[in-house]
Amino acid sequence: MTEPQLTDLPLREELRGQEPYGAPQLSVPAMLNVNETTYQVPSDVVDAIAKEVRAAAETLNRYPDREFATLRTKLADYLSRESGALLTAEQIWAGNGSNEVMQHILQAFAGPGRSVMSFPPTYSMYPLYARGVYSSYIAGTRSPDFTQSAADVAAQIRQHRPHVVILCSPNNPTGTALDLEVVEAAYQAALESETMLIVDEAYGEFRQPGTPSALTLLEGRQRLIVTRTMSKAFALAGGRLGYLAAAPEVTDALRLVRLPYHLSAVTQAAACAALDHAEHLMANVERIKVQRDRIVAELTTMGLTPHPSDANFVFFGGLENAAEAWQHLLDDGILIREVGIEGHLRVTAGTEAETTEFLNSLQNYLNR
Repeated sequence: MTEPQLTDLPLREELRGQEPYGAPQLSVPAMLNVNETTYQVPSDVVDAIAKEVRAAAETLNRYPDREFATLRTKLADYLSRESGALLTAEQIWAGNGSNEVMQHILQAFAGPGRSVMSFPPTYSMYPLYARGVYSSYIAGTRSPDFTQSAADVAAQIRQHRPHVVILCSPNNPTGTALDLEVVEAAYQAALESETMLIVDEAYGEFRQPGTPSALTLLEGRQRLIVTRTMSKAFALAGGRLGYLAAAPEVTDALRLVRLPYHLSAVTQAAACAALDHAEHLMANVERIKVQRDRIVAELTTMGLTPHPSDANFVFFGGLENAAEAWQHLLDDGILIREVGIEGHLRVTAGTEAETTEFLNSLQNYLNR
């Protein structure tokens, strides 16, 4: 008797033969493949989270605040300080990671008979989001150096007239941030059809000095949504808290599709405690940026071609055999990311020690 197989189930046709999203989760000394903050959560932040979660535990017999009002206020205050934009709690929405936030957006504005567009190489979940809500996916194009120009992005939106466009800035896996003129041009093109424009700023806190956030463009732009996460800069990947800022009517639309009480009391408590310690956590962001810039400089010295990065990772090329280089690093206990682009890999900027181990191992590989 043969073992039961997934293919024995009456799956939706578009799911047959598909692979789930996932990155290797291997136990190695230097895990630099999924852009986590590799610094441990500071002990005072751990204590604050534990205190807030314990208080929440005393009322777990009751449903959580469906509107997560305290959390939304704290997120609005944080984003206003971080970006210079003036935001209110009514403009904020949150979910269990940016994945759920994106799912809410697409449930509200995409769906059957509609389309979603992004610009590969970019975050590989975007096509999966589209598939999950029965939308068609449109793969836009980039320049050979993986950058995007205002005119080209606007032209592609006008050509395809998608219902949702996702711009990733800083882009994953290339690390490049968009000039605001690209976002403005994309928004003008979106107004010519029934298009919502999302700017995914998951790595926004790591952008280079002088690089503004798309949050500064929200005023007067009803169809613009800017998404963020606490997984990266706040070292809260295990807490699963993503969020967005948009016009208040956008958050009203998302209420139509969210599941009841979708943010647990524990999640809300942990996120609020982390936001109360934002300044402390951002100190680690600055340390990570130092290591990121160090990686760019040293890879250049090695004769490789790192791309300028506004994120907490570096995308680099110039490798004759990227898979072989990846395996060499793994054999040395360093896990980085294969991105499916010939000659290229991506590495998360970790602690100073982790960065040194990565650079030494890679140099040894190139010297062999």
